[in-house]
Amino acid sequence: MALRDAIYGLAVGDALGVPYEFLTRGSFRCDGMAAYGSHHQPKGTWSDDTSLTLATCASIKATGRIDADDIRRRFVAWYESGEYAIGRDVFDVGGTTARAILSGVGEMGEHSNGNGSLMRIAPLAYTDADDDEIRAVSAITHGHKISTETCVSYVHLLRLVRKDPQAVLSELRATETASSDGIRSGGYVVDTYRAALRCLATTDCYRDCVLLAVNLGDDTDTTAAVAGALAGELYGYDAIPAEWIDELRGIDIIEDCLF
Repeated sequence: MALRDAIYGLAVGDALGVPYEFLTRGSFRCDGMAAYGSHHQPKGTWSDDTSLTLATCASIKATGRIDADDIRRRFVAWYESGEYAIGRDVFDVGGTTARAILSGVGEMGEHSNGNGSLMRIAPLAYTDADDDEIRAVSAITHGHKISTETCVSYVHLLRLVRKDPQAVLSELRATETASSDGIRSGGYVVDTYRAALRCLATTDCYRDCVLLAVNLGDDTDTTAAVAGALAGELYGYDAIPAEWIDELRGIDIIEDCLF
């Protein structure tokens, strides 16, 4: 598997979730790409999750290394002028992310552990980034230990899925259950990570994994983006339903940023 599998897996999951963000579990049903909804966006539109992931990819492609300062500059270009966004339309920006981009300093407080760095960290799994470099990229916006260590765990997991997918899946299935009871799907970084693991462990294909993630409700786009990168790596690009790829907007932006 490759970066392309994970990035398309992430972007499709993100786009599936955008129309349903903030809706409570059980109040809607997502079965595929939909238009408008929470952010009044056309069908197939992805959010800041994918934009910031692509900004990270573009930095790695241009510099050939992990350069947190360059990545930060690209985040500023996204926030201020819509680089890496479909139609340069920036929407759904988390408060911690916005403040960190504007101030140039990542937030370190315990109450700043949203999922805004986890949602964009996947590209580092396809580099030789060490744990300190992963932490530094998280800390561009989210610098508390809970956020940085969750990002480290996620990058390590993506690498393990790439190396031995069936072993990882077997281990997850031994510890996870099919019930969504007790699984939180709001913006807290640990909850997002745990929800993504549950979605991966209790389904058998890309489609079911990301639909389960969206239908958990609340932070639908980010839960599905994080789960979608894992499922994209596990099952591959060709396992993503073709109609969802056809409906995905911004493919030219994605292709231009892949390294």
